[in-house]
Amino acid sequence: MSKNHERRPVAGKPGDLMLHSMTGFARQAAESEVGTLTCEIRAVNHRYLDVQFRLPEELRSKETDLRQQLAASIARGKIDCNLHLKRRTGTSNEIRINTGLVQQVCQRAQEIGVILKNRAAPVSPLDVLRWPGVIEDQEIEAETLFESASALLASTITSLGEMRQSEGARIAALLDTKCRELLSIAAGVRARLPAVLDAAHRKQKERIEKLDVIADPARLETELALIAQKLDVDEELDRLESHVSEIRQALGSNQPVGRRLDFLMQELNREANTLGAKSADTETTRAAVDLKVLIEQMREQIQNIE
Repeated sequence: MSKNHERRPVAGKPGDLMLHSMTGFARQAAESEVGTLTCEIRAVNHRYLDVQFRLPEELRSKETDLRQQLAASIARGKIDCNLHLKRRTGTSNEIRINTGLVQQVCQRAQEIGVILKNRAAPVSPLDVLRWPGVIEDQEIEAETLFESASALLASTITSLGEMRQSEGARIAALLDTKCRELLSIAAGVRARLPAVLDAAHRKQKERIEKLDVIADPARLETELALIAQKLDVDEELDRLESHVSEIRQALGSNQPVGRRLDFLMQELNREANTLGAKSADTETTRAAVDLKVLIEQMREQIQNIE
């Protein structure tokens, strides 16, 4: 078995960890011409982008535009976005009276007084004001409100992005540490490989000697070569190191890489399974189990990456 084949270089730790978590919360408020706008965004992990909006009636017609604005900044996650408008009250020039409706209410009240034979029954102005529709809601210019809502949404998305990036950096640092542990285990298995093969050769020769027969040297050499080929995990270790290199490169990407990392976890798990299947000693078997534990820990974290 040749040990002189060229191996792919393993990338070092990225300088900037740019992952974004899919989990986050942000809340922003802003004053508009008609009152206070509040925007809350809650985000959790999800396989795709799933956006749910709760909007004031005045912004219903603009939901598509707001949805597109949010989707331009967030690639994956279950997003709950709540825009709330609290109208400004307490100023007289904002109270508009439906005088036509007031006249109708007063007229009907007088007619009821006649029916009840109580012509002088007073009509309370406050009671009239409480009648639905007497105080008209201030008409809102939808386009102006949308501009304010869009600006507020952009600010809230930025705040959410900062939180998701902070959490993503924590996950990236954890994954980078796990990558170093994977490489350390792989290096240990590679260092033990010559000793494992020598032990397998000795065991095979001892079995032949116990049979008290004269073995054909050529046939024996062929059998030993087959055993070496069966136990050789050098290629699996090369692929494992290559996958780790790709993971560490992805950690420095400013693009969504959650799905790619999830695929790489499957490939790492495949190599660990093959390593365990080819194992010829306890130490290699234990190393394969340790690899699978690390890979599962990484996979759990990756489920939350955008």
